[in-house]
Amino acid sequence: QSNNFFKKLINKQKLTIVIQPFDKFPQASANYIANQVKKVYSGSVVVKKPINFPINSLNSKRSRYRADSLIRFLSKNTSSGFLSIGLTNKDISTTKGKYQDWGIMGLGYCPGKSCIASTYRLKGNNQLDKLYKVAIHELGHTQGLAHCPEKGCLMRDAKGKDDLNSLHSFCRKCKAVL
Repeated sequence: QSNNFFKKLINKQKLTIVIQPFDKFPQASANYIANQVKKVYSGSVVVKKPINFPINSLNSKRSRYRADSLIRFLSKNTSSGFLSIGLTNKDISTTKGKYQDWGIMGLGYCPGKSCIASTYRLKGNNQLDKLYKVAIHELGHTQGLAHCPEKGCLMRDAKGKDDLNSLHSFCRKCKAVL
C-alpha cells in the first residue's frame, strides 16, 4: 500500500511538509491537498497563504512559469527539517532535451526539499485527486526516487500525458530504493 510506504519514508525523517500555494491558487484546493497528505503522513502538514510568483520565474515568450525557478525559490525558502510543495493552476515548464520550454505537471529536486505541482495540464472531474498524485510523485523525487517504468507506480513518468487515473501506489522496486 503506497500510503503506509510513504508514511514510513517521510516519518522516519520527522519532516514538516509545507503546502505553499502560489498566486490565485484556491485556498480550499490547497487545504484539500494538505488533508490528502495528512491521510498518508502522521507528521506536521502546514498550509501557507498564497504568495506571488518570483519575478524571474515567468517565461514571457510562452506565458509559462519555469518550474526549475519555482523549486529553486521554494528550496531557498525551505528550512532544514521541512519539505515544500508549491501548488499552482498556471502552466509550468522545464527544459527537456532539445525542448527549452517543455510543459509539465510537476517537478521536484531529486533529492531535495522542494517540488511544484500544477493543475494546468490535468483534465477531467477529479483534478484535485490527480494533483495530489502529482504532488506525491514529486515528493518521491525529493526523497531520491527516480522515474519508474512499472504500470500503476506513482513514480511512473507521465511522458506528456495525463494518465494519473491509472497510478495507484509505489511499486515494489520503488519501495526497495528507499
